[in-house]
Amino acid sequence: MSWQLQDAKARFSEFLDTALREGPQIVTRRGVETAVLVPLDEWQRLKAAARPGLKELLLGDGPRFENIVPTRGRWRRRTSGGA
Repeated sequence: MSWQLQDAKARFSEFLDTALREGPQIVTRRGVETAVLVPLDEWQRLKAAARPGLKELLLGDGPRFENIVPTRGRWRRRTSGGA
């Protein structure tokens, strides 16, 4: 279901109850879909599904070690020597 912004603001309790009962509710501003109100349990499920675990990262396609090792700064490695 889609709600105009002014209706969602004016009837927020109904807007929230509808999201809890029927699922995500879309908010429009000037006829353009701009936001979604999603029940918390569904949001947490979506976040968990979108974040790959270590197993998926290591076994999945694509670059595996991207951003694991930071780029070296201007510091130089110590040389062995001295007493």
